[in-house]
Amino acid sequence: MRLRYLAAAPLVAVAMFGTTAAAWPSSTAAVPQAPPALTASALSDRYTAEARAIKTAERAAIRHRDSQLASALARLARRQVLFFNPNGQGVAAMVIGNLATATRVAILVPGSDTTLATFFSRGPASPGGGAEALAAQARRLDPGERLAVIAWLGYPAPAMLSPGVMTSGDAGQGAQALRQLVTALARHGDRVALLCHSYGSVVCGLAAPHLPVTDIAVFGSPGMDASSVASLDTGARVWAGREADDAVKYVPHIRVFGLGFGADPMSPGFGARIFATGTGGHSGYLDPGSVSLRNLTYIALGDPAAVTR
Repeated sequence: MRLRYLAAAPLVAVAMFGTTAAAWPSSTAAVPQAPPALTASALSDRYTAEARAIKTAERAAIRHRDSQLASALARLARRQVLFFNPNGQGVAAMVIGNLATATRVAILVPGSDTTLATFFSRGPASPGGGAEALAAQARRLDPGERLAVIAWLGYPAPAMLSPGVMTSGDAGQGAQALRQLVTALARHGDRVALLCHSYGSVVCGLAAPHLPVTDIAVFGSPGMDASSVASLDTGARVWAGREADDAVKYVPHIRVFGLGFGADPMSPGFGARIFATGTGGHSGYLDPGSVSLRNLTYIALGDPAAVTR
């Protein structure tokens, strides 16, 4: 997410689109498949079917000379994929670990400018790379914990330079899909944590009410479309972190005519638990070796006492 433009985005959106943009999502994507039964055999069947679908989409991308998308799909085809659909910007969820035996699940929810084509291309700032960094850190901190990590792109994330990036229309689509997945995991007995970056924190804020999760952590957040933790109607621990050099701190925390996402989750009045980060900027939260990755991993592991504040 290129933040050098973000502070000006509200004014641009108002000037170009008035108040109508907030009523509609900026784009449409396929609805993610419901998860299968979380058994070894059902998951194996799903992973095999999705791998075939991804290879078909990869061949289509090659025919259309879309090398970036083809490269991303080639890499995704080798992973465990819970759902995949290439229509529109595309949706996908990549799993690291064993969902059949996991007792904890961390779901990474990405922000704007994220598509299938960029699922890995930005390293740990991408859903795929971030999930890999988180899983590797978890193995170092607690090798015995049965944690699964899901890199979740289940909604059409808005483009950075679009009116949608300052409204909650796209986030609303994502929240519905996210609730479906979390509910299925919780029914299986998993304890779920949501780790929500940038615009993804708006998705998590809309999904939060009464959602069966233990933790919601937002980082680099422009807001959660909420005025406070209390207004989220959640029993989860709510965490917030922001790198010192993250330009998202300059985003106006407003909610006017459907534009903006309300209060700053980092503000004392919001009521979130503030976790330590560093100086890595808007894209550095999951960088290997960073303070923020370590703390987000402890949140994923359900160990709040180990999180540095």
